[in-house]
Amino acid sequence: MRTEQEFLDLVHDHLAALRDAAETAVREALPAAGSTHQARLERNVLVAELSGLLAAFNAGENGLCFGRLVFRDGADHHIGRIGIRRDDADRTPLVIDWRAEVARPFYLATGHTPMGLRRRRHLTTEGRRVTALHDEILDLTDTARTGHEGSDADAVLLAALDAARTGRMHDIVQTIQADQDRIIRAPHRGVLVVEGGPGTGKTVVALHRAAYLLYAHREQLARRAVLIVGPNPAFLGYIGEVLPSLGETGVLLATPGELFPGVTATGTDTPGAARVKGAAAMADALARFVADRQTLPDEPIVIPHDDGDLVLDADLVDEPRRRARATGLPHNLARPHFAFRIIDALTEQLAERIGADPYGGENLLGPDDIAQLGKAVAASAELHAVIEELWPTLTPQQLVADFLAEPVHLPPDEAAAIRRDGGEWTPADVALLDEAAELLGDDDAAARAAAEAERQEQIAYAQGVLDLSYGSRTQEFEDKADEDSEVLAAHDLIDAERLAERQEEADHRSAAERAAADRTWAFGHIIVDEAQELSAMAWRLLMRRCPTRSMTLVGDPAQTAEPGGCGAWQAALEPYVGDRWEHVRLGVNYRTPTEIMEIAAEVPRAADPSFEPPRSIRSTGIRPWARRTDDLPAAVAEAVAHEAHEEGRLAVIAPGAWHAALSVVLPSASTGAAPDLTSPVVLIDPRQAKGLEFDAVVVVAPEELGASDLYVALTRATQRLGVVHRQALPAGLAGLTDEG
Repeated sequence: MRTEQEFLDLVHDHLAALRDAAETAVREALPAAGSTHQARLERNVLVAELSGLLAAFNAGENGLCFGRLVFRDGADHHIGRIGIRRDDADRTPLVIDWRAEVARPFYLATGHTPMGLRRRRHLTTEGRRVTALHDEILDLTDTARTGHEGSDADAVLLAALDAARTGRMHDIVQTIQADQDRIIRAPHRGVLVVEGGPGTGKTVVALHRAAYLLYAHREQLARRAVLIVGPNPAFLGYIGEVLPSLGETGVLLATPGELFPGVTATGTDTPGAARVKGAAAMADALARFVADRQTLPDEPIVIPHDDGDLVLDADLVDEPRRRARATGLPHNLARPHFAFRIIDALTEQLAERIGADPYGGENLLGPDDIAQLGKAVAASAELHAVIEELWPTLTPQQLVADFLAEPVHLPPDEAAAIRRDGGEWTPADVALLDEAAELLGDDDAAARAAAEAERQEQIAYAQGVLDLSYGSRTQEFEDKADEDSEVLAAHDLIDAERLAERQEEADHRSAAERAAADRTWAFGHIIVDEAQELSAMAWRLLMRRCPTRSMTLVGDPAQTAEPGGCGAWQAALEPYVGDRWEHVRLGVNYRTPTEIMEIAAEVPRAADPSFEPPRSIRSTGIRPWARRTDDLPAAVAEAVAHEAHEEGRLAVIAPGAWHAALSVVLPSASTGAAPDLTSPVVLIDPRQAKGLEFDAVVVVAPEELGASDLYVALTRATQRLGVVHRQALPAGLAGLTDEG
């Protein structure tokens, strides 16, 4: 113990020195603007790298070193959250990063396959203090003993699983199991589907996979960023500390309702509306709705002009419309093609009228005359108003709002389900907005023109500064300049354009921050949790965000609850990658004890007798209880009061319709769209509970929940489960005995 404590003290002291050096380097680099754009760019890259290094150092402080590998050949390595090297000439490793290849035996070695190990040591620490050691002997010929050998190889894992929850997901870097390690380190090209039932650790495995990929492919993924999509804000808050604890910050976390920059989806759809909006048919309906906005005039339109009225009719507009559509460009980008051809057609109409030879000869107007007519036609404000009416410039928000107000190209019952005039955007609307943005395109000509105008203004201002510098020369300066040709002024060293460039503000945002604001950003890798819940339209959005199709998809079809969710992996992925995706399954339940899992498994088994849940490796000896009552809020309050005497955190999982009444009797419970999961008691619905875990759970009114929601609610507890109900229990819970 003393030897490990001395080593840990050494490592922490070395880490503190590295942190101080990095902080000093950042302070010194920030003021150094450099004299060229390249110098400023290099400065910004250096500051970003140093800032990331500082974040890793700060994150690695807690649980810095957690393992030690002693090999038969004499090699001896400590394993930790981040890699730390000595200051010697060879940069000798002091602590090996858990993601390095040499660290793999810590997770994979067994007595049957020791991978060259003599012993594996687990270090338990609190801050900078070593509190426990656990040694596993892998070489049975080694008779030396340390006094810290344990007969139970899973002791460290079980201790972590039995520990009270804090309301935040913790990393499992100390207890990664072999099947999890293989998924974490799988090649990152292509689509990897990780399926697993409740408690199998699929979420935390996906997060560690993100950390591993950022380590193994740093240069590529740090530039493109990694996107992690979670089902709701509560879930993102729950997992938010895992990657920072592993020293990784180059990740964007978002819900499906946050994937359209500038829009926050706070509205709620009915199940029927969510199902219709999520269907793949919506893409075709929106495309046809956009085409409807490219119209032909019902009656001829007369536009006054100095040289005679211009007449637009359906025949004249039809060819410009067909040719603009034939470009294959999105609506807004094809609009200039439409406008130019309309102007050309009207110019030709005007030229034929003005320049017609009364004797039937060729047109009397020359090319220059016709060009002047074209300029006059193009300058007509009335004409541009007509073009805007026939082929309007549209925004995604405007298009989707108009579509929802009058949903066309849908069956009447589906149109009625989604019809809405105004209101807040919903998560299902976000995929429609993204689809609309693809159909419309972003005509940035005006923005580019404004940017260029601003640039020219800055150059003009810079030129004025240089002119002022030149004009303010003193006679003394001139005389000295005549004597010494080496005397230079600002106007001798730089021109106005370069001086203006120096005043440009550098973009110090990280790749993740820039990606959050850019709808067209292409991520290096995407991880989706609860992926079975995504609709066909949401899949279209995500596939656009990752053209390389480098994805890790995590979920469990048995827990599909969203009305528009695809559920089956093949249905979701076939349109994009065919059968070119890999499927792996996690079958061990680390969270849910056997007593609870036996009850919960009967819910899906009621519909599918062949259903097999993941195998629980823990047993608490505590049987779940049920209580039937006419006063449901009072019974829940009593159960919560009883649980107050137990250690850990409690979740009351109830249908949304009961939340108002339960909030009255549970005034201290945290609730809402993003509850504080560190609170001793939280009140949530089954959808919010996805991916979360608590020491104890009270499920309310299970008879009012669908089978999938009920299965999710029952499998959130790590220790104790209770059920409070008014009506008869659902068929799957018939074996749960009522108490009291």
